[in-house]
Amino acid sequence: MNTYYFIARRLNNSKSFSSIVSTIAIISIALGLATILGAFAILIGFQENIQNKLFSFSGHILVTQRSLNNSYEETPISINTNLYKNYDKISSINHLQAVAQKAGILKTEEEVLGVVFKGVGQDYDWDLFKDNLIEGEFFKLPSKGYSQEIIISKMVADKLRLSLGDSVVMFFVQDPPRLRKLKIKGIYQTGMEEFDEKFILGDINLVRRLNNWADTLAGSYEIYVKDFAQLDSVGAIQVWEAMGYDMGLETITSQGRHLDIFDWLNLLNKNVNIFLVLILIVAGFNMTSILLIMIMERIKMIGILKALGATNWQIRQIFIFKGMFLILKGMGWGNLIGLGFCAVQYYLQIIPLDAENYYMNTVPIEWNWPVILAMNLLVFTIISLILLIPTYIISRIQPVKTIRFD
Repeated sequence: MNTYYFIARRLNNSKSFSSIVSTIAIISIALGLATILGAFAILIGFQENIQNKLFSFSGHILVTQRSLNNSYEETPISINTNLYKNYDKISSINHLQAVAQKAGILKTEEEVLGVVFKGVGQDYDWDLFKDNLIEGEFFKLPSKGYSQEIIISKMVADKLRLSLGDSVVMFFVQDPPRLRKLKIKGIYQTGMEEFDEKFILGDINLVRRLNNWADTLAGSYEIYVKDFAQLDSVGAIQVWEAMGYDMGLETITSQGRHLDIFDWLNLLNKNVNIFLVLILIVAGFNMTSILLIMIMERIKMIGILKALGATNWQIRQIFIFKGMFLILKGMGWGNLIGLGFCAVQYYLQIIPLDAENYYMNTVPIEWNWPVILAMNLLVFTIISLILLIPTYIISRIQPVKTIRFD
């Protein structure tokens, strides 16, 4: 066993004034790490939840047909394109689906409400939307004709006083206006007003019939990439190279209606990073002060070791090991407190949120183990390196004076 590691362990078990200070250090590191873990779990939870809600209605990339048409009607795009038929050969694309939208008015005996009918087809990925469904089920798409079943939001259902299984008339905006009687098959809720107050889901073939489109036409492509972090650097570039010259491309992060949400998420990122730096500074300052107290308390021991031939670095190792013991003990308690809080919130959801402002009912928790491990390594590495600063004073201690030190 390393002699100086052995001495550090003996000092760690000794009862003295520095043991009280050591307890303070452990508490400081534990609370700091617990706060960091909780903050990152909540931040990543917010990002994942909000992004998933956005992605359930909008693909990572939207491809449309270029047109000089300034009306609100979509310009149809063919599904017989190279991009649609061979998207699985593009390495960055995970899924592509054709959709179409059409504005209209839902009418009951007492209320009317303007909405957007979003038509989806057999290629639609319902797995992306299933977490939003709170009542009913997804409608089935027939092989011929079109389905008259729809999924509406809870907000729309409340405004029009509709329930699961009810029928409602929808007037589609066109010349001349046309109407269809639709049946409510499911009710969804995202907590995001821009979707909940406006969109209903139905069969894309109904939009095709109303617009007199062939079965090979759609309003746009929604594309999902495999790695959202590489959306602009890889995904959008590969899609751009594969699509036709007459098509337009727009990423979800550049769409005007979503810019404020991504700006908000980026601001949260910056705030948490600043918070992390402040916690590390405070924890490092505490460890520096505590190690200096330990050195002053053991100054006679330092003088004796030097007189016996120990080098400055060998003596510094004693206090570095001592500091690392405190760091590891504090990190152990910090993980227990931080991850314990996350587990309680994850399973019991004890902290509620205002869904109108935060898009969700409770504080979200995301178990990102690489981030948890990275935060532990960062805290241990940074604070351990800081320990080198106060131990430098050992090199200035003279054995002759310290052995006689009172």
